[in-house]
Amino acid sequence: MRVLSGIQPSGALHLGNYFGAMKQHLELQHEHECFYFIANLHSLTTIQDADRLRRLTVDVALDYLALGLDPHKVRFFRQSDIPEVTELAWILSTVTGKGLLERAHSFKDKTAKGLPVSMGLFCYPLLMAADILIYRSHLVPVGKDQVQHIEMTQDMAAYFNTTYREVFIRPEPRLNEAPVAPGVDGQKMSKSYGNTIEIFGDPNEMKKKITSIKTDSTPVEAPKNPETCNVFALLKLLAPPEEMTEWERRYRAGGTGYGAAKQRLAELYEQTFGPYREQRAAWAVRPDDVEDILRDGARRARSVAQEVMADVRAACGIVHAKE
Repeated sequence: MRVLSGIQPSGALHLGNYFGAMKQHLELQHEHECFYFIANLHSLTTIQDADRLRRLTVDVALDYLALGLDPHKVRFFRQSDIPEVTELAWILSTVTGKGLLERAHSFKDKTAKGLPVSMGLFCYPLLMAADILIYRSHLVPVGKDQVQHIEMTQDMAAYFNTTYREVFIRPEPRLNEAPVAPGVDGQKMSKSYGNTIEIFGDPNEMKKKITSIKTDSTPVEAPKNPETCNVFALLKLLAPPEEMTEWERRYRAGGTGYGAAKQRLAELYEQTFGPYREQRAAWAVRPDDVEDILRDGARRARSVAQEVMADVRAACGIVHAKE
């Protein structure tokens, strides 16, 4: 099966990114044919600083490589190195109704809040659909909140196939059941909220962030509800099940303060990600090797994209001059 996923270089990657996507990506590389891209074109809807976008793009590559992505098994590349994807996005736009795009959650949310919406954000589902369809992807790992994007892609593939002829296969979501990681303020962990615990953050700074996680004012001696505790939710992502059973017992019994849980969370964070810091540092001093990996991944991904685009152009009558 061919698996496709992308991650935006819109800020330092954090625990929400890891448990929501990266961990699954790293596991799937041993089971399927995987295409993973750094979605720098998508990031232009939020990042409009050239130097910062270049730096964040490299940071995503370093994070994945440090955590164990195997570039020999995976086609790992920058989205912008596949020019065919933007061509396909335009062609999809000619068979897709405006109403479908207006139903996108991200567009509706911003509109409801009275925030300005660029055409890039409005057309975001078109580019995402092109990312998926251009590699004839079978599976797209997503959380439940992102299933709509796959359903819209399925619709666009059907629009094209009905208008012209059968070119695209129907991609399916591969649901990731990982729970949402809460940020230090209790909201969903997100770069846009500024509430993240970074995967490769400075150890001392991350410990301070963990210490600052929002909790209620229940006294140490009183029982506590683990189901509503942000610290407990993060512990559950990092600790083994048998340890969580003990933490739940301690919470419900009373006599354990949130400070003890935060201390344990800081320890588990460092045990989990600390060993990878050295590997990341080793990749960081080899920028040419990282660039070679991304270029080679793009070359191998583009060979598939070019075949698909040849079928798309033939189906809708677009002629390219022969080189």
